[in-house]
Amino acid sequence: MEYLLLKETNFSKLKSKIKKNPGKKIAFTSENDDLNRKVLEKLPIDIFLINQKSRKDFQKQRESGLNHVLAKIAKEKGIQIGINLDEIIESHGKEKAKILARVLQNIKICKKYGVQMQFVSSKKQNLPSLKSLGLSLGMPTWMIGKLKNSVI
Repeated sequence: MEYLLLKETNFSKLKSKIKKNPGKKIAFTSENDDLNRKVLEKLPIDIFLINQKSRKDFQKQRESGLNHVLAKIAKEKGIQIGINLDEIIESHGKEKAKILARVLQNIKICKKYGVQMQFVSSKKQNLPSLKSLGLSLGMPTWMIGKLKNSVI
């Protein structure tokens, strides 16, 4: 399924871009956590894509970009949480381990609050059947049954 990816740092510009594309499936990504919450609460998006590569962990806690508040909002609004498959494939060594650990944390949060997740890629060749990857990462079977591969 094809999605329109929007990367924006200004809420009003993002709102106007969404209004200019009625009827299209919209995926949103941003590095600003305050903007992420505002967008989840107020704008009609379909996928909230969380990029893990540029995040910095705290001393005793992972910064995965998703918390219980955002998960509850996503569940109420019917927004899916996106896993950036390109980041996982293109990273190596310790960086890949950190990204996978953050993804695992997000899967646990989504499982707890009943939020659907999706693998998202910008390249069609990166999208084989990802059900086995989802199972090995700890996704529950109800999430795997609805799992779709999405191209942005």
